[in-house]
Amino acid sequence: MSKLFITGDIHGDLEINRLASDKFPAGKELTKNDYVIICGDFGLIWNYKGMSKEEEYWLNWLKDKPWTTLFVDGNHENFVRLNDYKVEEWNGGKVHKINDSVIHLMRGQVYDLCGKKIFTYGGAESTDRIYRVEFKSWWPQETPTREEYNEAIDNLSKADFKVDYIFTHDMPSDYKRKLFYSPKISPNSTPYQLNDFNQLCEYRDWYCGHYHIDVDIENNFHMLYKKIVEVTL
Repeated sequence: MSKLFITGDIHGDLEINRLASDKFPAGKELTKNDYVIICGDFGLIWNYKGMSKEEEYWLNWLKDKPWTTLFVDGNHENFVRLNDYKVEEWNGGKVHKINDSVIHLMRGQVYDLCGKKIFTYGGAESTDRIYRVEFKSWWPQETPTREEYNEAIDNLSKADFKVDYIFTHDMPSDYKRKLFYSPKISPNSTPYQLNDFNQLCEYRDWYCGHYHIDVDIENNFHMLYKKIVEVTL
């Protein structure tokens, strides 16, 4: 049976070393039929001038790992470059194949993976965007569109709003209010969209990144950062 691991943001080469063999020894026993999922802020499609030598090195480093790396997009991605990759069908949903072993799981998709139904929805709003430069260190496509939301609803309806796992970058507004003082969440924001999915869907577990903490909320909502967790299949 395939295995599935999940972790939080790696921010490109800044924190990718948590997937090195000495920090992730379980990875040495995996195969290309096993998966490691990154919950956004992948960050290796970032340089606004094009593929850098550092990005190329680390993408090849991941390609040479025994497993297949999957990621949802976060808010710190170069969406112009990311969306320039060809859209392909993979395991029932749309993806961007960065290389043979690194795959972007697109927003609002339902995949058949390891015998389970997986729903993905990347994106989030950068709280530091006023300090960033548009199309150099910040991209407006970080926020999911109404079209992406509608596609998500359509795909979930085809699955009768029943999935096994949900992987996102941000978290639903209801959970966000429980953990943080956030009275000014825009009704058009990613957390509100995610809240709709949370209310509509039956799911076993939900995993997100973005907030740079490792904590479980209730029994089936998990915020990840540096931990690498094996998902029980």
